[in-house]
Amino acid sequence: MFEDLLGETVVLDMVCPFVYVGTLVEGDHHYVALQDVDVHDLRDSSTTREIYVHEIRLHGLAPNRKRVLVQREQIVSVSRLSDVNS
Repeated sequence: MFEDLLGETVVLDMVCPFVYVGTLVEGDHHYVALQDVDVHDLRDSSTTREIYVHEIRLHGLAPNRKRVLVQREQIVSVSRLSDVNS
């Protein structure tokens, strides 16, 4: 399912108030791995998920993690960052 997104910068919308934006490098039935990732806890800001991702699209990604593993069951949606309207 994620094979066509390998090597792409993706946005992971989560069940919890987190957004992950980074390069999808691998995945299995339980986890997906992202590299050069911006992990953002929406509780730490007054912005919405949509505005935050839109700002990344406009101004560029500022990774705060080299690599993360994300549980697939916690992912609500996946999209290419390039598919976010700017």
